[in-house]
Amino acid sequence: MIVSNLPSDASEESLTQLFSEYGTVRSVYVASDVFTGRCRGFGTVEMEGHEARAAVAGLDGKMYEGKSLKVRFDDGRGKGKKRR
Repeated sequence: MIVSNLPSDASEESLTQLFSEYGTVRSVYVASDVFTGRCRGFGTVEMEGHEARAAVAGLDGKMYEGKSLKVRFDDGRGKGKKRR
């Protein structure tokens, strides 16, 4: 899944904790600025299919540290799409 509109202090640990409410998180990546080390606002989370669908349904559009999260499935072309 692609997660965007993350706050600048988001970390792999904080995303793992957030998404683990919906199931087992296999991997997490948070894009960070080379110079500051702060989150660039997006990342990826890998989970099992049914757990990932639950996470998209539960977290897309939800407020997280003052930001409205955007959670989408990766369609393989670098752009995400929402599945139901």
